[in-house]
Amino acid sequence: MARRAQPLTAAPGIGAAGFLAALILGTLATVAWRAEAGVGLTVADWAALRFTVVQAGLSALLSVGLAVFVARALARLRFAGRRALIALLGVPFILPVIVAVLGLLQVFGRGGWISDLLGLWGLPPVRIYGLHGVVLAHVFLNLPLATRLILQGWQEVPAERFRLAAQLRFGPWAMFRLIEAPMLRQVVPGALAVVFAICLSSFAVALTLGGGPRATTIELAIYQSFRFEFNLGRAALLSGMQIALTATAAMVALRLARGTGFDGGMDRPLQRWDGRSATARAIDAAWIGLAAAFLILPLAAIATSGLAHLPGLPQLVWRAAAVSLAVAGVSMVLSLMIALPMAGAVALGRHGLIEVAGMLGLAASPLVIGTGLFILLRPFADPAAMALPVTALVNAVMALPFALRILVPRAREVVERHGRLALSLGMGRWAFLRLVFLPAMRAQISFAAGLAMALSMGDLGVIALFAGAETATLPLEIYRLMGAYRMDAAAGGALLLLVLSVGCFWVLDRGGRWHAEA
Repeated sequence: MARRAQPLTAAPGIGAAGFLAALILGTLATVAWRAEAGVGLTVADWAALRFTVVQAGLSALLSVGLAVFVARALARLRFAGRRALIALLGVPFILPVIVAVLGLLQVFGRGGWISDLLGLWGLPPVRIYGLHGVVLAHVFLNLPLATRLILQGWQEVPAERFRLAAQLRFGPWAMFRLIEAPMLRQVVPGALAVVFAICLSSFAVALTLGGGPRATTIELAIYQSFRFEFNLGRAALLSGMQIALTATAAMVALRLARGTGFDGGMDRPLQRWDGRSATARAIDAAWIGLAAAFLILPLAAIATSGLAHLPGLPQLVWRAAAVSLAVAGVSMVLSLMIALPMAGAVALGRHGLIEVAGMLGLAASPLVIGTGLFILLRPFADPAAMALPVTALVNAVMALPFALRILVPRAREVVERHGRLALSLGMGRWAFLRLVFLPAMRAQISFAAGLAMALSMGDLGVIALFAGAETATLPLEIYRLMGAYRMDAAAGGALLLLVLSVGCFWVLDRGGRWHAEA
């Protein structure tokens, strides 16, 4: 039986998926091969494992626990600026981690705003380094994500259920037990698993706020094994532990994130009849105000301190900014070159193994892939000389799962809507790609490009593993300034990095939407 004609060919997507799988699985196999059988886990390694799991668990519990109350308040309360605040919840996702850490230090650190206030009453300053500092940073970065996930669950509850609850005069406890609790049982486990998986592979937070025997994660231990001990066997063994942890957490997150949803609605706008008392409104306003202050104050601290020191930044910072832009640009191009063919192949029905290959980036951390590439490159070239190309490649791989989630739904829609007509008109595959497929996906391509570039701009992972003394991206240069206690220059660099990351995302995303609407 002849195969049905298709407007596109799946061969490039299959090839891209094969390259991606070979890169990730090959580096993981290299790490496993390099882990010597006789090398065992030390007391410090077990301590790193415990700290990794504990900090990820605490971060997930606090992020999701607080997000339940913030999302409930946003679902019930209507006020001016609500949409802007919800949009603000998306900023930490593209916010460079080093910028978030520096902002938190400006607010919660020993010389920060809160410590200054405590000093007025003769109280000791806040101590941010260690477990509580790592958890605080993770809550700052993941509270918005958890809030968006849980708020989406509230918005999926049919409006008719709230109308019926109002007609039956449900009290607050009955409303929670019969409507809200079933929704939370569906949404919260998936949100917990997602945040837990993200915090497991967090490197920059542990590097800047952790450290020491009692506050070392597995990824930080891998970095220390390379940079300070050059113990490849121990680094490989720790990488295997990290692979097992992140793969398990990613699979649990993907499984639990598949909620069954609510049926029986008529797609009416959500309207709430509960929470209208003065007490309930005051409580909701307090939760929203605290969450907004928690998110805005560190960004405001970076803006106020960075503006004063931006003009006097050292030449090294500007050079690192140029390097970051170049690396992020290459990473964005590589990400699209891999993601677009894969999205096209998935749209043609080849979605099984290709989608699995696209999700491999969730299971392997950047440092683990970097470890494998280091081992592979070392016999043939100086890994330090390959720092920037390797960083661009790994950053592209890390952005792929998000790029595919943006591109695949639209690619399916374009192929289903225009594929048969193109075939009936005798349009070739290249003509369909050039005249129909790519123009129809311009907005999604621009969004994925902006996201990939912003994520690469703020990455402090593989570059810290490979870079020599003369090589640095902007996040790494900021970290070096912090280590040299040049906090003023670090604040100026952080503001520059924030502007570049958000600016790249906004320009690319806005440009794609403008052309799509023209």
